Amino acid sequence: MELITVNLETCNQDGICAAVCPAGILELKDGAPLPIDAANELCIRCGHCVAVCPTASLSHVDIPLENCTPIVKELGISAEQTEQFLRSRRSIRQYKDKSVEKAELNKLVDIARYAPSGHNSQPVEWLVLGDKAELKRLSGIVVEWMRWMLTNMPDVASSMHMDRTVARYENGYDVVLRDAPAVIVAHAHKASRVAPAACNIALTYLELASTTMGMGACWAGYFNAAATTFPPMIEALELPQDHQAFGSMMVGYPKYRYQRMPSRNEPQITWRL
Repeated sequence: MELITVNLETCNQDGICAAVCPAGILELKDGAPLPIDAANELCIRCGHCVAVCPTASLSHVDIPLENCTPIVKELGISAEQTEQFLRSRRSIRQYKDKSVEKAELNKLVDIARYAPSGHNSQPVEWLVLGDKAELKRLSGIVVEWMRWMLTNMPDVASSMHMDRTVARYENGYDVVLRDAPAVIVAHAHKASRVAPAACNIALTYLELASTTMGMGACWAGYFNAAATTFPPMIEALELPQDHQAFGSMMVGYPKYRYQRMPSRNEPQITWRL
C-alpha cells in the first residue's frame, strides 16, 4: 500500500499538509501533495498531515483517516479556564480508602499516550500497581533502601530527610506511597535518549487528566529513586530486561478538596526580543 493517499477529487491543494510535515516528505506537484521517494524511511508517523487536512482528503497507511477522531470545537476550553485548571492543580498525598477501577486507570494511560516524544518514538511503557499487599511490600522495600542510604550515604540521606521518613514509617505512617490505592510507573529502554523526557511528559499528562476524572495524583519520588538504584526494588518491579523506571505516580481519590490557589515565586525571565 502507498504510505500516503490523497483523494484528488476533494483535495483543495492548499499545501497545508506539506507545510506542517516535520520530516518534509511531502511535496506539491501540480498542486497535489505527493510523498518523496524516501518518504517511508523518513516519515515519523506523527499524523500531522492527516490531522491538519481541512477537507479530510489525506490518509496515512499507519494512521488511517477513519481512525483519527475529529476535534470537537465546542469542547475547547478558554484561556481563563486553562489558567485556573493548571494553577489549581495540587499534589495529592491524602487519599480516600477507595480503589480505582481498572477501566479508570486504563483511561488515564490512554490519555497519557498522546503526550509528545522525541521523533515521535513513543518509547513509554506502563506498569500499573493496585494490589494493597503489593504496594505495602514495595513501600517496605523503599524504606529498606532508605536505611541503606542512611548507613552508606548519610549526607545524601540526611539532605532528603530519610531519617525522619523512616521514623514516621516505623510509627505507622506510609510516607512513601501515602496509602494511595494505585501507583503507575512509566518505564522505557534505559538506552533510549528520549525516554526520560517522554516518560515525564506522559506522566504529567496523566497527572493533569486525573483531576478531570475526579482523582488526584502525586509524583512518587522516593519510590522511583529506589526503583532506579536499589537491586531489591528493581527485582520486585520485574520490568522488562534493559528497561528502567523513569517516573512513578501515586493515583487515587482525594480525601480533601482544595479551595484556593496558593501563590508562587515570580518568574525570573531574561527577555531577548
